[in-house]
Parts: sequence; C-alpha cells; structure tokens
Amino acid sequence: MAYAGLKRIEVFKTNVEKEQEAEELRFMLSQKFPWFDVHFDLEDCDHILRVEGYAVLNEQIISLLSKQGYQCTALV
Repeated sequence: MAYAGLKRIEVFKTNVEKEQEAEELRFMLSQKFPWFDVHFDLEDCDHILRVEGYAVLNEQIISLLSKQGYQCTALV
C-alpha cells in the first residue's frame, strides 16, 4: 500500500501494564494494520503506545483496544 506524504507518529496513553498484554495487543494491531510500526513503552508513566505509519487511524486503534477492555487516549 503506497501513500504520498510523510510518516506520522501517533502517541496514545493506555492502561496496559504487563508486557504479555502489550505483546498480544501489538500482535493484534500489527495483524490489523501490517503497514504500521507498533510499539509500547510500559516504562513511561502513561504506558505509551506509539504507532508509526502513513494515515494512522486513531479512532480505529482506540476502538480496537477498547473492545479488548483497555483504555486508550490519543495524546496531542
């Protein structure tokens, strides 16, 4: 899938606390959006989720995490 423009990095605050949870969510997001780079930083006080790619779909990412029982808020 080709997109014109620059890659964007979207940052989300989550309530994901465990590495195993983060890995499962990272896998799920990577399956749904294989063109995004997905990373969690659980060391950060906001349990950060970073998504890098073209045309990052904030609403869909938030919705997917919410359906799995996690809080997820886009940081500005």
